[in-house]
Amino acid sequence: MSQIMENPKGGCVLAGINSVLGAIHKVCPIYHSGPGCCMQSTASDQGQSGHKSSCFVSSVSIPSSNMLEKEVVFGGVNKLRTTIQGAVDIIDAEAYFVLTGCTAGIIGDDIVSVTSEFQEKGIPVYPIETPGFTGDSNLGYETVWNTLIDQVVEEGVPKNDKLVNIFGIIPYHDPFWSGTLEEIDRILSKLGLEVNTFFTKEQGIDTIRKSSGAALNIIVNPWLFKGPAKKYEDKFGVPSIRIPGLFIGATDTTRFVREVAEALNLDKALVDRVIEEEEKYVYNYLAQAIGVVSWKRFAVVSDANSAVGFTRYLANDYSFTPVLVIISEPIYRQEDKDRIIEQINDLEYAVPPKVLFLTDQYEINQAIRNEEKEITLIVGSSNEREVALEKEIQFITGAFPINERLIFNRTYTGYRGSLTLTEDLYDNL
Repeated sequence: MSQIMENPKGGCVLAGINSVLGAIHKVCPIYHSGPGCCMQSTASDQGQSGHKSSCFVSSVSIPSSNMLEKEVVFGGVNKLRTTIQGAVDIIDAEAYFVLTGCTAGIIGDDIVSVTSEFQEKGIPVYPIETPGFTGDSNLGYETVWNTLIDQVVEEGVPKNDKLVNIFGIIPYHDPFWSGTLEEIDRILSKLGLEVNTFFTKEQGIDTIRKSSGAALNIIVNPWLFKGPAKKYEDKFGVPSIRIPGLFIGATDTTRFVREVAEALNLDKALVDRVIEEEEKYVYNYLAQAIGVVSWKRFAVVSDANSAVGFTRYLANDYSFTPVLVIISEPIYRQEDKDRIIEQINDLEYAVPPKVLFLTDQYEINQAIRNEEKEITLIVGSSNEREVALEKEIQFITGAFPINERLIFNRTYTGYRGSLTLTEDLYDNL
């Protein structure tokens, strides 16, 4: 390798695929890979996501062909066939997905022909040919959905003008994914909508099959899911709107609600009533804590989705001063970077912060150490705790990876999630 990265935030594409499948109710990944891939790919994402992992199959419980030298030389399809059969016999899943590790990808084993044998018997086994070396966890999320659209989602499903699909929140790679999806579901349900989150409410493979009947795809992410969104529209006629970052607090969540309402032409009186109820709920609590938290000059180190949400909430709703925002996931397209910067800079009162795109932990730490303006608060991952302690800066763990707290359905997103974030500001003064 020509470059070494210190503390990358996330794993390979296989880890991302594993995390997404692990969050779908009664879905079983099957690895066609070397021994160790199951445990390591689980540890790189689920293992750093607030100590919450898949409760169906994960880590060493994932079926794997465990390819060794023999399979590398002579091919591993026979071993894969017996591995799939064993998984089907033992694990009562609603669907099985065969994932290729680097070894299988290099030697070119034909997993499609093997999975086709099981499909001909009526067993839902699907291939995902993406060896780990082809990308990172974010690519894994899109790869899974491309596979689902191509092989699982059904055509000809009757349209439901009240059904929406939620995309852009990556299970485990976002430690707060469960609570975030539950809050989005809660808000949209108050508007009279039915919500496919795909990863909560025990929604499984059947929900995915029928997702083509939705009236709208809502992508909550500034840059992910472009390809799958186009496929949904071209193949099933489901349009999409993009919410360019997590919405935290009353200001941005109300903006989110109005964008969804406009896209679906919802009843204005209902929308206004829901917004009034939710804003009143939030502001009633915030009014009880005026003056408790002193003014802060803050930095954010996180994925782009969270960075947009944290920065806009703390600057717009809480009148803190943004100094530095570091996007710590690999983003390559300049148009995506421009969209992220635009959202971070579009603040009501504050002067826009410095925005950097850095994935190497050494470079991230140096950027914080060398920042000329004073920083009194950092919202980041467990990786930034050390530099925060070094500089005696208040610190909140709010982004992946998180390894020092247990997270079930906690979230900072939405109306009620913003109250949780504000509580954490108070708890860590």
